[in-house]
Parts: sequence; structure tokens; C-alpha cells
Amino acid sequence: MSTDATPLLDVTDLRVAFTTDDGIVHAVDGISYSVMPGTTLGIVGESGSGKSVTSLTTMGLTRGRSTSVSGTIMFEGRDLLTLSGDELRQIRGNEIAMIFQDPLSSLHPFYKVGAQLSETILAHRNDSKAAARDRSIDLLELVGIPDPHRRVDQYPHEFSGGMRQRAMIAMALANEPKLLIADEPTTALDVTVQAQILALIAELQGRLGMAVIIITHDLGVVAEIADEIAVMYAGRIVEHADTKRLFAAPEHPYTWGLLKSIPRLDTPRNEELVPIQGRPPSLINRPTGCHFHPRCPYVSEEHKRIDPKLEPVPGDPEHQVACLLPASVRAEIWRGLKAGRPAEELRRLAVPEAAAAASATPWPPAEGGAA
Repeated sequence: MSTDATPLLDVTDLRVAFTTDDGIVHAVDGISYSVMPGTTLGIVGESGSGKSVTSLTTMGLTRGRSTSVSGTIMFEGRDLLTLSGDELRQIRGNEIAMIFQDPLSSLHPFYKVGAQLSETILAHRNDSKAAARDRSIDLLELVGIPDPHRRVDQYPHEFSGGMRQRAMIAMALANEPKLLIADEPTTALDVTVQAQILALIAELQGRLGMAVIIITHDLGVVAEIADEIAVMYAGRIVEHADTKRLFAAPEHPYTWGLLKSIPRLDTPRNEELVPIQGRPPSLINRPTGCHFHPRCPYVSEEHKRIDPKLEPVPGDPEHQVACLLPASVRAEIWRGLKAGRPAEELRRLAVPEAAAAASATPWPPAEGGAA
């Protein structure tokens, strides 16, 4: 979030809505972020939070008669939202590339992997077919696929899940883009392959100097690879900070929930994970006030009426959060959660009514009284 240099990508007040028979889906609701050259931004949130729509809109893939888009997406001084389809095609796959969520459905089953890689190259370069094939072999080797001279003539179904994901990465890197968007690049892969894919993206980023946006529902995935993290909920960014700061002192109850649901090696094996209660809200009929309030353990009456804005944490302008809880209370709750205290017990720190009720109830209860 530093302003010392010019961002490669600068998104301002982006809003994306889809008109459906059931109503208007507010998929992205006024988000802003920037990505500096050579850095990595992690966008984290549950399914339906607007992560993928944001990046698909950056690629120009959400345009349609039922779609309403406003705001700006500046890439090297050009607003991508104002470009024509032909202008976007020159950028898409060449300067901005995307690894899509499901590699099996993203690769065409009727065409060999090498042919699909070559098509990506020939669409933006004046190379011969032979040169494009050689480049495809080099790309497969670059992403760690063994025996690339043979694999280049195989079909997607002949690749394992991890190899298909590597082939998608090779396709995205074919023209050495300045920005790589990786949408859930480790979904449905086993833990070992996940680590290999993340290490590969980091290695290629260092080699090519590209910026990366990595989209995931798992904070653990971006812990080592991202420089900054934006946490999205119900189409909005509710917290944004550099990675170390966010893991050391998260400020939003939703971020606390995501962190507490990550398996840890330093906890007892029989300790259960703590899920976030409730379900993500409808983006057609959104909750009043803070959109997270129906699921928040620390909700008070004002949270149901007042919509919090994304604002800097007091004393830390590089850390932004959208939460009505006072900063001192948030800090005390997070210390309690780290110490293993349950959210129900910590609720009294945030809600005066809960604290008053707790102090009025004797403990242990009198004989015959309610437990």
C-alpha cells in the first residue's frame, strides 16, 4: 500500500453487479487496492466473497448486457474498463495472464497440450509454428514437467492434476506477462503438490520479475508467498495489511475466524478446528449495517445499523480495517483468542450488555439455579 512508486495495477472503487431474475447481485462493492511491480498481493475470502469476479473483471471477462461495472482499473496508465474488446485482447494473455481455478476444464480436452500452448504464443507473437512448439517444450520444462518433448504431444487427460496445473502456469507465462493472476492455484491438489505449485510461482516470479495476485480461501496458502493480503467479505475488502502485520495483529473478526480455522502444527492433535458460524450472506439481499454482523460473535445493536468503512488502524496507516469495535477492544480480543479463550467469553469485552449480564450472574450458580 506504499505510495513511494507507481503501481503496476491500481483498482479504485470497483463495483460489479449482475442483473438476474432474482434481483441484482452485488458481487463487488466498492473495493480499492494496488499492486506494485514485482510484488505479490493475496486476496482471501470464502466462496462468494467476490475474489474471482474482481480478477475476471480485470481481464475483461465479465462484460455483458446483464453486467454493470463502475470504478477504474488502471494498468500502466490505461483504464482497462474503457478499452475495447480488441484492445483488451492485446493485453490479455500477453501483459496480464491468469491461471484459472480448474485446470481440467480450462484445458480443451480435444487438443494436445502443446497445441494449446502454441496457440497462446502465436496469438501475440509473429513466431513460426515450429518456433512456438519449441517454446512450448521450453515452457513445460520451465514449470518442472518431466520429459517435455514427449508430454508436449499428450492430451490433458494424460496429465495428473498437478501436471495440468503446471501446464496452466506454463500457458500463463508463455508471453512473460507483467502481471500474473492465480485463481485458487492449489485447489483440489494434495498438500505436497500445493507446496510445489506455490514454490514454483514464487521461483518464476523472482526469475521473470512479474507481479502476482493470488486468490484463495485459505490464509495459510498465502502466508509465505504474499507481500500484502486483502481479506474480502460480501464483495468488500474488510481488512488490508502487509502479511506479517496481518498475521501478527489481525483486526477484523472475520480475519480472526479465518485464522482460527487453519490447522496448526503446534496444537494438540485432538483439538478441533473452530469454524466461522453461519453462512456467507446473500449478495442480493445483503444484511443491514456491517455485512458480517449476523455471523460476528462480538456484534452489538449499532453494528446492525451502521455500515463500517475501511479505515486505517490508529497509529498504523498501512493497516486498514472495516470494523466498529474500538481498536483497544480488538487488540484485547485477539490476545484472548491467541491464548485459547473462547469467543463467547471474550464477547463481554465488546458488548456492554454481555458484560453486565455476566457480572450479574453468580458463578458457580446457586444450587437449583440455571447453569
